[in-house]
Amino acid sequence: MKIAKEFNWEMGHRLPFHQGKCKNLHGHSYKMMVEFSGEMDENGMVMDYYDVKSHISPLVEELDHAFMVKENDAEVLEFLDKINSKKVIVPFDSTAENICLYFLKKLKNSGLPKTVNSVKVKILETDNTYAEEEIDV
Repeated sequence: MKIAKEFNWEMGHRLPFHQGKCKNLHGHSYKMMVEFSGEMDENGMVMDYYDVKSHISPLVEELDHAFMVKENDAEVLEFLDKINSKKVIVPFDSTAENICLYFLKKLKNSGLPKTVNSVKVKILETDNTYAEEEIDV
């Protein structure tokens, strides 16, 4: 059985290695679909949607209206500190693929119920571009 829930947030980032526009500071209205697969419990649930929200909402809130910045991007870190702006410092370039893996890693270590066998995360950076990955838990 599969269940899913959608989450949304606003976040800035940049890809300094990029040869196009994405090397500039910019942001997206991100959308994430999280899908849980597993066996239903005695109540007929893979996972209660309330519990889904309680696992994921704090992760999304951390990113909402923040700037995701790679730990070695000294210029941007200095600027964000100077203007006292919300930031999330990560050890990777903030591609949709890496953001997808970021969420999967956090979810795998979040104490999901034993009924859940796998988790799939789909990160939409725009209406028509996304990255998706699934892991066993």
